[in-house]
Formats: sequence, structure tokens, C-alpha cells
Amino acid sequence: METEILAQGGALASDFTLMSLFLRADWVIRSVIIILGLASFWSWAIIFDKYFRFRRIKGQNNKFEDVFWSGKSLDDLYDKLGHRPDHPMALMFASAMREWRRSSEKGPISAGSVAGVKDRIGKVMRVTEARELDRMERFLPFLATVGSTAPFIGLFGTVWGIMNSFQSIASNNNTTLAVVAPGIAEALFATALGLLAAIPAVIAYNNFINSRDRLAVRLDGFAEEFQAILSRQLDEGRG
Repeated sequence: METEILAQGGALASDFTLMSLFLRADWVIRSVIIILGLASFWSWAIIFDKYFRFRRIKGQNNKFEDVFWSGKSLDDLYDKLGHRPDHPMALMFASAMREWRRSSEKGPISAGSVAGVKDRIGKVMRVTEARELDRMERFLPFLATVGSTAPFIGLFGTVWGIMNSFQSIASNNNTTLAVVAPGIAEALFATALGLLAAIPAVIAYNNFINSRDRLAVRLDGFAEEFQAILSRQLDEGRG
């Protein structure tokens, strides 16, 4: 009976599957593994969400610009959009047109108020752009945090696992691989999980920040062009 128990213990010690490593680890390394696993899962959820969102917004902006520069009336385009546009460029357009209409509700815009109207239109577009860019950045700091901290959390698990290996050597007075290997395997497992969580998070964060910056440049360009159109109409007395 004792021989069977020893054989089972030896088999468990020599089993280096991920589940066995987790079950054999102490509570500290288990906590590290759980934290890194949850961080990795949440990071991938954010990555997929942001990837499809940026992709969708890019397509929506392309379609909107095609319609905007097709020569269609701005009022007709605004009426067609309705009151709830669903992407940043359309929201900027709608906010500017809303301010335009509010300014011209009481009649033609006088020469003295043209500068004020231009300023208000520019402000509402900048505010809308800032709000939409801030919405696009939501959860990106989490990716940056995972990318910068996960390797250190994994390193903590690595150090703890190596300490367990040394304790096993000291308690058993034995330096064979069977004594040292389990603790080292647990340590390497924590390191691998830390890198597995950090590397995709860093790559995705840098990619999404670049996408955000390109979107900001595109929205700035649209805002300048649209303000020039409205300014020209105001100067020509078409308000």
C-alpha cells in the first residue's frame, strides 16, 4: 500500500501538464496564475472589441465622406442622419449643423454675429471629437497596465517557485532533479503566463493608440474642411 502511495506521489511530481502544475502549486503561485489568467482573458476581450470597433468606424467614416463630398445638400444629409448618428465623423457633422440651425432659427445671421457663430461651431466640433476619442480610448489603459505589470507578477511567481525548490532541497537533503523540478516548473509556468498576458497587451495597445491617432488626424482634417465650407457660406451671406 505504501509503495502504491509513493508511486502515485512520484507520478504526480513527474506530471508537468498545466493543470497538474496548478494543482501542485501553493496558494501564492495559484493566486499569481489566477490573476494572470484573468488579466489575459480580459485583455483579449478588450482586444477583440477594439479591433472590430476601429474597423467598423473606419468603414463608416469612409461611407460618410463619400456621401458628404458627393455634392448633396448639407441640410438633406443632416436630416437623413437623424438625431443619433453612430460614428465620430457623423456626430461632429451633426453637432455643427445643429449649432448652425440654432444660430439661424431667428433669421439670417448678421455680419456682427458671424465670428461668434464660427467660434461656436468650431467649439462644438472640438468637444464632440474629444468626447468620441475619449470613448475610443476606454479600457486601453488596462492593456497598458497589463503589458507593464504582468511580467513582474510572473517574475514574483518565478522567485517564489525557486524559493520552494530550495526549501525542498533543504528539507530533503537531496539535490536530485525529482526534488528540484516541480518548483522550477511552477516558476517557469508563472513566467510564461506573465509573458503570455503582457506581449499581446503591449502589441494591441500600441496598435490601437496608432489607430486612435490616425482617427484623430482624420477627424481634425474633416473639421477644418467642414468649418471652411460653413465659413464660406456665412461670409457669402447664405446663412
